[in-house]
Amino acid sequence: MSDLKDVQNQNDTRNIGIRKVGVRDLRYPISVLDRKNKRQHTIAAINMYVDLPHHDRGTHMSRFVEVLERHTVKLWPSDLDEILCDMRKTFECDRAHINISFPYFIRKAAPVSGIESLMEYTCGLEAQRDGRLDMIFSVEVPVTNLCPCSKEISRYGAHNQRGIIKIKVHTRHFIWYEELIDIAESSASSPLFTTLKRVDEKYVTERAYENPRFVEDAAREVAQKLREDSRIDRFQVEVENFESIHNHNAYACITSDDVS
Repeated sequence: MSDLKDVQNQNDTRNIGIRKVGVRDLRYPISVLDRKNKRQHTIAAINMYVDLPHHDRGTHMSRFVEVLERHTVKLWPSDLDEILCDMRKTFECDRAHINISFPYFIRKAAPVSGIESLMEYTCGLEAQRDGRLDMIFSVEVPVTNLCPCSKEISRYGAHNQRGIIKIKVHTRHFIWYEELIDIAESSASSPLFTTLKRVDEKYVTERAYENPRFVEDAAREVAQKLREDSRIDRFQVEVENFESIHNHNAYACITSDDVS
């Protein structure tokens, strides 16, 4: 094996460094913090990157997996920082980056009947170390939004649509995914539920009717709540409604730079 030529270690003469090089969409079992149950096991899609100096032709892709194998992949800052530090040491690089996305389940009770079922959300964490640790927590939350204009001009009701609220927050302090999910759901016309009986459907439909939201309204509601959280340094909010009476979607985006 020692006689095999190491092509990655060859010099490159083009004098162009690479900001990120690595592996993407690596499926891996992980354990994440759960506010109610302490821990939840799930399957993540993992991206791992390092920077590559201009004089190196390539990196050693197998080493990314070897780094993961040296760690029990858990999703809290101390463990991710250990992985990032291991990446910097293994690849002899200045910058290491990991991006993890995974399904996260919360057991929710229907609003009237109280019947419980699991609701799925997409959560993630981006972490980078280049001298200091930076983290971005993210959630994608499905919701219902009812059109205020349709409610105002219609005699018999209003059209509503399923939408999604995406939140990214940069913070140096821990924040629960459940907190971000609560912010998103409380900013829409109504949250979604996996199981609803007739009494629940009535409640959810009437709640949405009493709380009409444009995508602009929902985005501003979320931004206002994030702005008031002292743990959050920066944020981005995206709201997209999958329109039910148009052949296009409605979209709004707010970042912390837009909010005074």
